[in-house]
Amino acid sequence: MAAPKRFFVENIAEEVELPISESRHARNVLRLAEGDEVTLFDGSGSEYSAVVTRADKNGVSVHVVRAQTSDREPKTDVFLLVGALKGDKTELVVQKATELGANRIGVFSSRYCAAYMNENKLERLRRVAREAAKQCLRAAVPQVEYFASLPAALAAAKGYASKFFACEFLPSGEGRIADMGASVAAVVGSEGGFSEEEYALAADMGYTGISLGRRILRAETAAVALLSVIMYEAGELR
Repeated sequence: MAAPKRFFVENIAEEVELPISESRHARNVLRLAEGDEVTLFDGSGSEYSAVVTRADKNGVSVHVVRAQTSDREPKTDVFLLVGALKGDKTELVVQKATELGANRIGVFSSRYCAAYMNENKLERLRRVAREAAKQCLRAAVPQVEYFASLPAALAAAKGYASKFFACEFLPSGEGRIADMGASVAAVVGSEGGFSEEEYALAADMGYTGISLGRRILRAETAAVALLSVIMYEAGELR
């Protein structure tokens, strides 16, 4: 038997009217009808089992039966910071970071960053995170933020137990991702990478510089690769 279909709803009560976009998908694509079981989530880490009570041209309503805490959320709190990327590459990073289990995602501008952000793009990234959480069965949606400068982005990770700064000009094998604490911040640059001054700033703020090997990775590849290594070392991919 297939698992119940999942829908994101911000405010969940005993009786819920699905948002317009979710209602349209439920009715026209999934062909849900009265009596069908669904799962709701609000991004908080909880899931809600519900039953469809109405599905017509005016929308879809459901009745919440019970709530439970999801067991799919990682135990390690991971904050991924990535330089704004050109085209839809930032969306790709947000999608994959959500799937891998990041709890927080920051997009920033830096010296060699050629892309830009605005409120519409930021809201688009947040929608990507919600859709990715739905697809991978997470019940929590990562917080997606924008920082207008690298210093602001680095400062946002104050208090994280482990902080890593991936830099392409560091010697191969530099830095190790091991013995992490319960919270981890990881920084990857945009297509233009970082300057030595930016690396020095990160080091002064408590970040450990790390290399991602002998080959130069695309920025989006570096972000996904670094997060994957962190999640593996944290025991989340075993």
